[in-house]
Amino acid sequence: MQDKASLQSALRMWEEALGELVRRDGPDLSARQMAIMLIVYLQEPPHTVRGLAAQLKISKPAVVRALDTLGRMDLLKRKPDEQDKRSVNVVRTVKGSVYLSEFSDVVNEAAKRHLA
Repeated sequence: MQDKASLQSALRMWEEALGELVRRDGPDLSARQMAIMLIVYLQEPPHTVRGLAAQLKISKPAVVRALDTLGRMDLLKRKPDEQDKRSVNVVRTVKGSVYLSEFSDVVNEAAKRHLA
């Protein structure tokens, strides 16, 4: 278990990182949207609505709403499955890759200041 000082340091790091993100002129994602982004970008494909819902233990309509928003922002997109035309995969975009790369930089900088 973490001591109180290290817990506060970790939370301050996240406070700083999230504050930086909301001040930027880019997308302001919800926790659900960010969780979906991280799964799609960090885990091996394929990714489906059903699979994302199961992994996050949330409803498929909640995933669809998040994907609708992420799709409008061009951070993720849905693409028909080449193997099964009835299925749709959730895939990465260049804009989404750039967003998460910048997010990673912000978190790393905050971590250097608070967890060193």
